[in-house]
Amino acid sequence: MPGPLDGVRVVDFTEIIAGPLAGRLLADQGADVIKVEPPWGEPWRLTQRFTPTESRTFMTYNRGKRSLPLDLTKDGAAEILKRLVPEMDIALVNFRPDVAAKLGVDYETLSAINPRLIYCELTAYGREGPDAHRPGYDMIVQAMTGMVASETKTLDGVPSWVWSSPLIDTSAGICMAWSVCAALYAREQTGVGQKIETSLLASALSLMGARFLHVENLDAETRRKTIEDLEAKRAQGATYDEMVAASPGSRRREHHGNLYYRVYYTKDAPIGVGCLSAPLRHRLLDTLGLVDKGMEPGWDPTTPEARAYNLELEREAEELLASKSSAEWLEIFEERAIPAGPVRFIEELFDDPQVVANGLVTEAEHVQEGRVKMMGPMAHFRGTVPEPPQASPALGQHANEILQSLGFTSDEIEGWRNRGVIT
Repeated sequence: MPGPLDGVRVVDFTEIIAGPLAGRLLADQGADVIKVEPPWGEPWRLTQRFTPTESRTFMTYNRGKRSLPLDLTKDGAAEILKRLVPEMDIALVNFRPDVAAKLGVDYETLSAINPRLIYCELTAYGREGPDAHRPGYDMIVQAMTGMVASETKTLDGVPSWVWSSPLIDTSAGICMAWSVCAALYAREQTGVGQKIETSLLASALSLMGARFLHVENLDAETRRKTIEDLEAKRAQGATYDEMVAASPGSRRREHHGNLYYRVYYTKDAPIGVGCLSAPLRHRLLDTLGLVDKGMEPGWDPTTPEARAYNLELEREAEELLASKSSAEWLEIFEERAIPAGPVRFIEELFDDPQVVANGLVTEAEHVQEGRVKMMGPMAHFRGTVPEPPQASPALGQHANEILQSLGFTSDEIEGWRNRGVIT
């Protein structure tokens, strides 16, 4: 059977990570996604590229799409869009609002051509407010939403962001794909399309979870005092570490699970141990032969004595874990149903039996670069099974077939190519 989004057509005007990921997720489920990009290629094609028009990041976020290089600043582009957009169900856009209007791909313009169009717009900070006009990227939004401060990581005294993964971009891309699927269902009920607005700011705050929660009765005074302290420290020229110490939401450097939720170094390698429920914590203590007074009723973990006790208890656990190899400990934890796992490196995962068994690594054949291994689909549908993912498109690989399917002649296509409207 075809994929669950078979027959859905998407025009993807997005660049970099978040928007392209949304398009990729839709393509993974069978949608026909046409990537409209400048004739020279979108920026992520050209960042750390290993061929003239390909990079690892572009390959990652644009598989399964068809490429239509189109210079939206030229007159001929509008004529192409007038035929393309009526054929589309979804448009994905992540320009600044003013840029989308200048390029003629804003909601007002495209919905006038196709009232059934579902238009999903991603901005950095949202459509309203003092920052609405500003560009923004993952790292900047991490800084502005408390994520950097909450991590409490520094490098030479300078705050360090979460750089191992573009987590805000990733969650924003998932949000876009989820939102347009909901809008497709709504269109089935109403017959009309709509505009969806989301932002990196929204995704970042969602990722903050319980940290971005204010209980008035509990938090009002603490938050007021924290803001006063931070303003005073900034005025005094305090160091970043001194400012972090003023923020209860940022000063903790480890998870509250203490010895129960952390990475340990065994005799030969690190492993992660996670015990977040009381039964699991008791099971870990029994396994290690330890007693934790903090599990007893009435224990106050905030006193200096309690903190010293917890540090000593953690030190004992570290010594015990270091007495056996990771394989030995993982076998013991497995027998006693204690959640644990090895610390692996990315290079090991392509052949990892668990990853492979669940279809989380896939192979695709790139038209220029040959075989590519990468992340498989995030979800597997057992009733509607899409074709295996295809590789990312070479620049302009599908331009002729897309334009010909819209009824343009070979002469018209060649004329646009000569004028630089398309590649």
